[in-house]
Amino acid sequence: MACRYFMLLAYNGAPYHGWQSQPNATSVQSEIENAISTILRHPVGITGAGRTDTGVNARRMYAHFDTDLPITDTETLCSSINSLIGKDIAVYRIFRVADNAHARFDAASRTYKYFIGTKKSPFDYPFCWTPHYPLDIEAMNNAATRLMDYSDFTSFSKLHTDAKTNNCSISQAFWETKNDKIIFTITADRFLRNMVRAIVGTLVEAGRHRITTEQFCEIIEKKDRCAAGMSVPGNALFLWDITYPYPVERI
Repeated sequence: MACRYFMLLAYNGAPYHGWQSQPNATSVQSEIENAISTILRHPVGITGAGRTDTGVNARRMYAHFDTDLPITDTETLCSSINSLIGKDIAVYRIFRVADNAHARFDAASRTYKYFIGTKKSPFDYPFCWTPHYPLDIEAMNNAATRLMDYSDFTSFSKLHTDAKTNNCSISQAFWETKNDKIIFTITADRFLRNMVRAIVGTLVEAGRHRITTEQFCEIIEKKDRCAAGMSVPGNALFLWDITYPYPVERI
C-alpha cells in the first residue's frame, strides 16, 4: 500500500511558467517531480495546494506525493531534492500524513500578499511593484472591505478556465503600510486564476480615485472581466500561507 507524504516548500516564481506542469515550459511542479523521481528511482507525481501563475512566488506551499516504500530519512530526502532542483526552489520539510490527506482539497484557507513600493529601489525588485503614482490607502481599504459582501468573483477571473464555479469565500482583505511599502493581504477558501492580481489592479483604480467604492461593487456585480481593472505584475505576488483542518509542519 502506498504511503503519502506532505512536502513544505517555497519558491521564487520568476524562472517558471507557474506551478503546474505543462508541455514545453518549465514549471515548479515538473522540477520537483523530476528530482524526486530520480532519487526514489520510480516516477513520482506531486499534487500542490494551489496553482500559482507564471512569475508568482510562494513563501509557503504544500504538496503531497505517494510512494510504495516508507521513507526512513526525510531530512536526507529533502537535502537530495534541494541538491538537484534550481536555486529558486527550496524544500523545507517532508512528513508522513494520513493516506487520504490531500494537499489541495483539504486546504481550509489560502493567504496571498501583494507588495507595492512607494519609491523605486533596486533592492526590492523583482519582489515589489512600483507604480510611480500616489495611492489613497483609505480609499483602497474602503473598497477592499466590500469584497467580503460577495461570493461570485467572475469579474476577477481569467477567461475560459476549467473552474466549475467562480464562487469564493473571502475572510479578510486589507491594505497596510510598512516602511516604504504598501501591502495587500487577502485570505479565502479558494482563488480563481488571476483573481488576486485582477483585484489588486482594480483596487489601485480606487486608490487613484478613478473609481469609487460603489463603482468597485458594481464591477463585482457585473460578473464581467472586461469591467475590472488591469492585472498587476505577478512578480510582486506571494502565496503567503495555507491552513489545514489538521496539524501540518511549518517553518
